Amino acid sequence: MTDKNRSEHLRQLIASAREALRPVLPKRLRGVPVVPVIRLAGVIGFSTPLKPGLTLATVARALERAFNMRGTQAVALLINSPGGSPVQSHLIYRRIRQLAAENARPVIAFAEDVAASGGYMIACAADEIFCDPSSIVGSIGVVGGSFGFPKLMDKLGVERRLYVSGEHKAMLDPFLPENPQDVDRLKALQQEIHEEFIALVKRSRGTRLNGPEKTLFSGEYWTGGKATELGLADGIGDLRATLRARFGDGVVTPLVAPARGWFGRVQPGVTGHEGLPRAADFAEEVISALEARALWARYGL
Repeated sequence: MTDKNRSEHLRQLIASAREALRPVLPKRLRGVPVVPVIRLAGVIGFSTPLKPGLTLATVARALERAFNMRGTQAVALLINSPGGSPVQSHLIYRRIRQLAAENARPVIAFAEDVAASGGYMIACAADEIFCDPSSIVGSIGVVGGSFGFPKLMDKLGVERRLYVSGEHKAMLDPFLPENPQDVDRLKALQQEIHEEFIALVKRSRGTRLNGPEKTLFSGEYWTGGKATELGLADGIGDLRATLRARFGDGVVTPLVAPARGWFGRVQPGVTGHEGLPRAADFAEEVISALEARALWARYGL
């Protein structure tokens, strides 16, 4: 038998073995298109011992598992977030882009109820963004808020005693009268963060943006249809229908969820809370829930 014949015979044996094993092989090894789905839902950065928020620490492992899965055609992001921490939003955005580049995987984002503010920043990590006609998309801006209690302190007869080292260490303390200079400093910080956000959107969306910058980057938000007209999204479509149209009816979309530990809590992938919950954690939960509720309420949800 010649070398050529031996090679052909070996090829036929391998093909026969593959066909015999085909029914028991995972779908991604049978030639069936696979697009892993990562769900990124909730307020970004709001984390408590019982309910870790959406941070890089809580999604890092899931992202790596999805992008490192062999034979995948793309990675899908299912986003439902009103935003939150600009730092955590940017960290998640950067990790997605890094993994996409390292593994040569296209990324497709799907907005559910909301992909606004930091949620939209994460969506910009995708090569394409799809949404529902009624999705809330945009809010490219920076917001901060607080309360002031100096008059209440006077009425209650409570004296504020604050000891600091550093001229601006007590800046915007809610128990002291508002200082216009401190407000100016805060607005300058917000403006810097806003400019970084705008630059990121421009890099990600490029020539697809279709509207005056004064409108696009005003902090306003729109429905999915209008966001598509403005170039903030690429089209209207849900995950199942879009991926079937793109990769065929047989496409498999496994959900890659974060690992969970005690009491069903998400296990962080880098750092985070550990151990059993304490009684004090429940008070923290209530405060966090109220803050998160206020963020969702901004979008009528």
